[in-house]
Amino acid sequence: MKPLTTGPGPIHVIGLAAHPDDLEIGCGGTLLRLGARPGASAAFLTLTGSSERTEEARRAAAAVWPGARSTFAGLPDGRLPGHWDAVKQTLHDFAASTPPPDVVLAPRYDDAHQDHRLLGRLVTTVWRDALVLHYEIPKWDGDLGRPSTYVRLSKEVALRKLEILDECYPSQVGHDWWDRETFGGLMRMRGIECRSHYAEAFVVPKAVIDL
Repeated sequence: MKPLTTGPGPIHVIGLAAHPDDLEIGCGGTLLRLGARPGASAAFLTLTGSSERTEEARRAAAAVWPGARSTFAGLPDGRLPGHWDAVKQTLHDFAASTPPPDVVLAPRYDDAHQDHRLLGRLVTTVWRDALVLHYEIPKWDGDLGRPSTYVRLSKEVALRKLEILDECYPSQVGHDWWDRETFGGLMRMRGIECRSHYAEAFVVPKAVIDL
């Protein structure tokens, strides 16, 4: 299958995360690729996180996309559905503070984690005119599905993603699911599905193509 490519020129990207590390796990390689484009800009919003994890996320954002703006809302981890109004208002306030994006990256709307799922469902009610790529996050729940869209990654980009995860999130390294086999294996599997060595995969429920 011949891939579709984005046109030349600057691109503005918004990255949305329920928790620190969501973006780097779900689409760190894609962000590395987009951030390498001349004139590209980005703004990241993370809805939850302790002060320690917030600092980790700041370091990770600077490594993935130097110069990206990072915002942290400080909402309760694991309780976002109970703060629906605050989440919705935070997204609208963030949208008003940034240029209209070309691409929005957000969790899947059918993710098993309630915080991811709420954010994934609300994103298209706030950004209606951008391409929304819903990224996937491996977890205990075993909710990985069949993605519809892939971003191919070089070996160098895939390895850099793994380095950033380990270097920037020391608080997570002790978890039994946090290792290079988990994240590298998923990139390898998604690569097989799109005839690449490595890739990240997304769900895109709606896209407009100008032919």
